[in-house]
Amino acid sequence: MSNLNVCVAGATGWTGSAIAEAVAAAGDLELRSAVSRSAAGGEVHGAPVHASVPEALHGIDVLVDYTSHDVAKANALAAIERGVAVVIGTSGLTAADFEEIGAAARERSVGVIAAGNFSLTAAMSKAAAQLAARHLPSWEIIDYSSAGKADAPSGTARELAEALGESAKERALADTHGAVEARGADIAGTQVHSLRLPSFTVSTEVVFALPDERLSIRHDAGSSAAPYVAGTLLAVRAAPGRVGLTRGLDTLLAES
Repeated sequence: MSNLNVCVAGATGWTGSAIAEAVAAAGDLELRSAVSRSAAGGEVHGAPVHASVPEALHGIDVLVDYTSHDVAKANALAAIERGVAVVIGTSGLTAADFEEIGAAARERSVGVIAAGNFSLTAAMSKAAAQLAARHLPSWEIIDYSSAGKADAPSGTARELAEALGESAKERALADTHGAVEARGADIAGTQVHSLRLPSFTVSTEVVFALPDERLSIRHDAGSSAAPYVAGTLLAVRAAPGRVGLTRGLDTLLAES
C-alpha cells in the first residue's frame, strides 16, 4: 500500500509545525506540500511551501488544517471540492460552519475529521463528561487559555458544549440580577465561561452538580504541541476511508 500524501496548512505555526515534523517522520505518510503565507516559496522538511491551500493540493490525499478560524472553512471546502480528505484541528469554527463542511463532504463522498482538540486525553475527558451528563442534569464549562488566544470559547470547549447540548436540561437565566452576561455564553444550551490570562495554555473544565455534591472533569494541556500529534496522525490515516464529517476525536476512537 502506497504512502498517504499529506499537506499541512499552517505548517510553521505552533501546532502545525509539530504535525508537519511528525508527518515527515512517519513511515506510512509523506509530507508532499505545506501552506504558510510567511514561508511561501521555501521548504518544510523537504516539502514545498505554498501561500494558499488551493495551490498546494496537487497529488494530495489528506489536507491537515491548523490555521485560523477565518480561513479554515474555506480551506476545507477547497480540498473537498478537489476530492481531498480533510483533518481540521483549527479552533473557532461554529456548528453552522461544520454543517456546511459536512454537507459538502457528503455530496463529494469525501471524509472530514474535525476536533476541537486532538489530544487523546482530551478525548477521554469529553467521553467521560458525556457519560456524566446522562445522569447529572446541571453543568457549566470553564474554558482557560492564554491572554493571546483570539477565539472564545476555545474549539475544545465549544465542541464539548455542543456534545453535551444533546442532553442539556433547561437552564433559565431570567431570575439573574445585575449583569446577566457574567453567567457566561450560552453555547448549545450550556453556559460557558472563557478565561484568557497569562500562564494558561489550554484547559477545559466541566463542573456537574447535584444538591450537596459536585463532580469536576478537567483536561489540562502542557506548553508544547506534543499532545495533539498522535490524535492528528490517527485522523490523517482514517480520513481517506470515511465519507462525510466525523466530529470529535472521541467519536473516531469509538468507531475505530
